[in-house]
Amino acid sequence: MTVYSGPVFEMAVNQFGVIANHLSIPMDERDRLLLPKRAVIISCPIHRDDGSITVFEGYRVQHHLTLGPTKGGTRFAPSVDIGEVAALAIWMSWKCALVGLPYGGAKGGVRVDLSTISKRELESLSRRYMQEMIPFVGPHTDVMAPDMGTNEQVMAWFMDTYSMYQGRTVTEIVTGKPVASGGTLGRREATGRGVAHLAKRVLNELSISLNGATAVIQGFGNVGSYAALELQQFGLKVIAVSDHTGALHDPAGLDIPALMRHAGKHGSIAGFSSQLQFDPADILTLPCDVLVPAAMERVIDAKVAENLKCRVLAEGANGPTTPDADLVLEKRQDEVFLIPDVLCNAGGVIVSYFEWVQDLQQLFWEEEEVTRREYQILDRAFDTMVARARADNIPHRTAAMAIGVEKVRAAKNTRGLFP
Repeated sequence: MTVYSGPVFEMAVNQFGVIANHLSIPMDERDRLLLPKRAVIISCPIHRDDGSITVFEGYRVQHHLTLGPTKGGTRFAPSVDIGEVAALAIWMSWKCALVGLPYGGAKGGVRVDLSTISKRELESLSRRYMQEMIPFVGPHTDVMAPDMGTNEQVMAWFMDTYSMYQGRTVTEIVTGKPVASGGTLGRREATGRGVAHLAKRVLNELSISLNGATAVIQGFGNVGSYAALELQQFGLKVIAVSDHTGALHDPAGLDIPALMRHAGKHGSIAGFSSQLQFDPADILTLPCDVLVPAAMERVIDAKVAENLKCRVLAEGANGPTTPDADLVLEKRQDEVFLIPDVLCNAGGVIVSYFEWVQDLQQLFWEEEEVTRREYQILDRAFDTMVARARADNIPHRTAAMAIGVEKVRAAKNTRGLFP
């Protein structure tokens, strides 16, 4: 029995079971590796603009602290629940271990529809969430970051709230802050840049010319927009994008900088063009060289996987592909090169790590240094994943997650069970 439930958590459990079986992990070790160390559920009451009081429910799950503090984003969305948050924390653990960061995974969130609250109410909610979390977080315990529905401003409010209670400025309590408040250059672009960098590398290895290659982006938030921008700068044509308001398709290639300006001003791609509107249900199966699902979990099921017409599937989102779809993709390995989420979107946590290190040292790097180091770590992890997949004749996701699980397991076994 466990308090965690829901389709996203079941998906994380299913994936771990595959890895545990592949690694022949004894049954009595599995719960210790899988189940989170700590889960916190809080109430966040705030004063509304009309004078009333509303209580929002918040969560934070810390998967393991074996290798160092936990690390993970905080999302504000109507879909947030404890099972989803736990699954995302688990995936973050394997991700950090895969790329060699001294972190365990964490995730947090508040169940809220942001369209129903004002900016002042958002600040109140952000500060109350951090206030309630103060006993459970810290620069060497759990370091928060942005996620869906949160941004640099929310992180600045988190940092300020924590700092006021400590009586001094503690920039290293969160990452993804504004540069003016102790953030790092390159953090905003880091995840999308990493997705594009790895997609470019695969295209080169497949001998597909970048000039004239095509890309489709499902989800035009922070990750999807910067991935699209970087891919376009590499020479690819971004022929379609979508977000929660709809989709746009242009075989000649969309103007991504103009689309980013529009989305930044209006909050979505809606209204950018009436002539280019497209059915969002069909965007994942458009013929293209690179497909980037960069929105929500579980958008590629078995049926969609069978109909994918991309050469490279670069998972910008966490958990976009269901276990049933993985079985289909395993049979299509010669047709679709999968860059799994645990590696593909790791650029964000890598540069968050850089931000944390810079804050601790109070010594800041130039953006070129940040990006160079990010790509270096991604390339090393990519080489390790591909070598493992070939050596064991296993899919890329299995290889990537196995590397991460092995590292966490080795650390736990070395430290032993206390007391």
